[in-house]
Amino acid sequence: MNQIKIGSFLKELRNEKGLTQAQLAEKLNASNRSVSRWETGNTLPDISILVELAEFYEIDIREMIAGERKSEVMKEEMKDTLVKVAEYTNEDKEMQCYKMRKMTGGILIGFGVFLTFSALMIFPSDSSWGCIYSMIGAIILSTGLYQVICKNKYKVILSIGCFLILLGSFIFVDYLGVTMGNQVPRFAYEKEWSDNMIIYKAPFYTVIRHNYDTENEYMEVIH
Repeated sequence: MNQIKIGSFLKELRNEKGLTQAQLAEKLNASNRSVSRWETGNTLPDISILVELAEFYEIDIREMIAGERKSEVMKEEMKDTLVKVAEYTNEDKEMQCYKMRKMTGGILIGFGVFLTFSALMIFPSDSSWGCIYSMIGAIILSTGLYQVICKNKYKVILSIGCFLILLGSFIFVDYLGVTMGNQVPRFAYEKEWSDNMIIYKAPFYTVIRHNYDTENEYMEVIH
């Protein structure tokens, strides 16, 4: 036991009651010198006196021996516990949010891939809907990627980069289809009609469709 700590606690309790050492000594049928020695930590009261002091100050005998109010210690412990619980709760919420965003991102990526390839396979090459829906699919896919890499500080750049790569891939595959498959460009941003030809202006090249819808139809690619 820490006699100095107990003595200081006894002095604090006496002051809270607004008593002098002489007044306390009178209540306990002890001498002023004994009270003084208790409060300086030179000696400790007998166990019977400690019990009487605990009852007088309305505290637990264990608090008297410990030299501090357990309620104050408990408040600090409770405060620390609540802080830790709050931190744990916040971390748990962040983890749940992270898992939810990853799951949402995965769904968006899957749907974006499905929409993109479905659009390119279902709609004919001369239909602008294939281009429109494949672009929408690329945007959804890039948004899904943004959700998946939510903790990366470069997520915006990576998502935009993903969209640009997809767009470039679409244009390249479309170009191969035009040059090797003799199809009209899906990603033409402008069309011009004349009597026997259609001019498709696509990114980086132009396609002239001569004698369209006839047996003599052929494609001319101009870079």
